[in-house]
Amino acid sequence: MIRSMIGLAFSAIAIMGPRLASATNQPQADKILIIKSAHSMTLLSGDKVLKTYKVALGTTPVGPKRIEGDHKTPEGNYSIDAKNPQSQFHLALHISYPNAQDRLRAEKSGTRPGGAIMIHGLAKQFAYLGPLHRQVDWTDGCVAVTNAEIEEIWKLVPLGTRVEIRP
Repeated sequence: MIRSMIGLAFSAIAIMGPRLASATNQPQADKILIIKSAHSMTLLSGDKVLKTYKVALGTTPVGPKRIEGDHKTPEGNYSIDAKNPQSQFHLALHISYPNAQDRLRAEKSGTRPGGAIMIHGLAKQFAYLGPLHRQVDWTDGCVAVTNAEIEEIWKLVPLGTRVEIRP
């Protein structure tokens, strides 16, 4: 009896395996393009658009981040260098800001560039807002999406994914 059940299980895996693999093997993003003026974030795999999201930005969305505490979302080329599943903002993907250029610019001006720039969802107490959160730019310089969206993004974006943030 047990052998026949094991045999059936292996047969099912052999038959369904390719279908299951294709259903779960979503293409992974190799680039994230954020266009601040459009409040959009697009996940790309090669030249193929995987998904585009509307986003909320820092409370001072125009212009690149220059110093710590300016509430601006950076502009430039970065990467996803960490994932935080315990973020107070549901889930968070850390953007590698500041890069070498950002650090050099801050050093020359005698300021600190800041950091902790993330793509994240909503804090638990504000999750009920869903897409309404995008009505205003409210972050300290991060890029915010809904919790359902960050769950989807989390699965599509591996560590090392390039991030380009345009004005």
